Amino acid sequence: MNAKGNPSTTRKSGFFGRLRSWFFTGILVTAPVLLTVYITWAAIQLIDGQVVSLLPVLKDWNGLQIPGVGLVIGVVLITLIGAVAAGFMGRWIIRLGESMLNRMPVVRTIYGASKQILETIISSQSDAFREVVLVEYPRRELWVIGFVTGGTKGEVRRLVDKDMVNVFVPTTPNPTSGFLLFCPRSEVIFMEMSVEEAVKLVVSGGIVTPPDGGTSASARKAAKKVTAKKAVAKKGTAKKSAAKKVTAKKAVAKKGTAKKAVTKKAVTKKAAAKKATTS
Repeated sequence: MNAKGNPSTTRKSGFFGRLRSWFFTGILVTAPVLLTVYITWAAIQLIDGQVVSLLPVLKDWNGLQIPGVGLVIGVVLITLIGAVAAGFMGRWIIRLGESMLNRMPVVRTIYGASKQILETIISSQSDAFREVVLVEYPRRELWVIGFVTGGTKGEVRRLVDKDMVNVFVPTTPNPTSGFLLFCPRSEVIFMEMSVEEAVKLVVSGGIVTPPDGGTSASARKAAKKVTAKKAVAKKGTAKKSAAKKVTAKKAVAKKGTAKKAVTKKAVTKKAAAKKATTS
């Protein structure tokens, strides 16, 4: 008997197909939420465990274990340490501790590298990991996504007499590993893609492709040009109106001086006529 002509088989396959599609849709919806909740909860428990081990009094409060107390206490302690470090005594203690760490062979390397990286990332004036670029690597007509970590400075900039940028090229699926490239700015293509979208693209191995924002970017650029032209036109009209006002004021001033001159001449003529009659 032909299976295609059996309506019950068709209904069963359609029903199970819908169940399967609903199941995968549920996974796509719930998996990111569950992962976020799990990672956040694991981080809170880790911090709580470390702080509670240092302060056992916080383990139970009124007989109830409160999750997140260690996280709050940790944030408060870090803020207090930062406030103390901003003062004279705190700076002296930090210098003393750094001098002790710099005398240790292995520890000084780890401390110096981690401190420099954190200072570069946390600095408000840093432009690290704010721009996404395309770089031709490892050969021509092959492209990779990279992140600009700043302008090339130091000995590399001195030896290579070009306008260079530092580009970090991440690996898939672990974007924390990668390699550093010193690229000429003219040979790098700057993208409109955000850093988050580029990270998703790299981690997914190209499966998650962000939408192309080129049209919106071009529209924004065109709008900026139009607004700039309007501003220039407004400035021109304002200058013209100001010039017209100045010329009108000058004309009025000239008319006033002309009237004054005429009145002066009339007065002098009248005075001369009076003198002639009297004489």
